[in-house]
Amino acid sequence: MSQLEIQVFDNGPIKLGGAPFIIKDAAGNTYDLNGRDAIALCRCGASANKPFCDGAHRSSGFASKCEAHQLPPPKPKL
Repeated sequence: MSQLEIQVFDNGPIKLGGAPFIIKDAAGNTYDLNGRDAIALCRCGASANKPFCDGAHRSSGFASKCEAHQLPPPKPKL
């Protein structure tokens, strides 16, 4: 089985691909991805097709550079 890959693009979306996945809304309803095995999620907030990217980041002035780094250890659960 392949591994899900998530890639954060500078000044753009978050891409999901490489393995089967489902996306649900806040109510738990599943989005119909119409057989897609890769999708891009909006980070800029300007997409007319949220939560999916429609390329609006290009004209909205959205800017965000993300470089991989190590997260701190998780906080203990109480």
